[in-house]
Amino acid sequence: MANYTEAQWNAKKVALMETCYNGFAELGLHGTGIRTLAKHCGYHTTMIYTYFKDLDDLIIQSTEYCMSKVEEDFMAKAPTDVEDLWRFIDEIPYWTAQTHGKQYRLMYQVYTHPKYREYGQKFFAGVDQRYTEYAKSLEPKLGIPHEKLTPLIFILIRACVHYALFEDEFYLKSQIAVLKETLELFVMKYNPNAIPKSANKKSIGN
Repeated sequence: MANYTEAQWNAKKVALMETCYNGFAELGLHGTGIRTLAKHCGYHTTMIYTYFKDLDDLIIQSTEYCMSKVEEDFMAKAPTDVEDLWRFIDEIPYWTAQTHGKQYRLMYQVYTHPKYREYGQKFFAGVDQRYTEYAKSLEPKLGIPHEKLTPLIFILIRACVHYALFEDEFYLKSQIAVLKETLELFVMKYNPNAIPKSANKKSIGN
């Protein structure tokens, strides 16, 4: 690290994690070693070993970092108010599949592997906390208590991820339809002054 400032070192490591994670997503997790990955990504193996102990360390750190960035992208597209809620729900599953489908498929390969399962448990414990805070940020915009929003966010995310993995329209549309109906009921109960654009007026995918 003598030739780099701490900021430069960290920026280089982040770039390496992002490139290698995308490399795994393209090549596949199984059977892809450091040499193959380094060649595909345009790095020397010594560069990877400078920042990571071994292949497992690279996989663990890059998965956690890159999927946290995917979460941030998702949260940045949050609805601005009740009326915007229906646009958000209609668009987000397809945006997720198109923008982050490969990353999600790789994440499940990693975190369902026996070698990395404990890291998956830690990651998803953090997911629970982060999306609870996300729900709290939506509470004043939607007028719905975050305790009610949090499980609905998880339902939406599961529907998005399932669609990103399998492009199953039936699964997606059935979950989204029920989610919309539930949200309309909550809006009427907790935010009766809002005039939501009915979720039933626009069906997902149309």
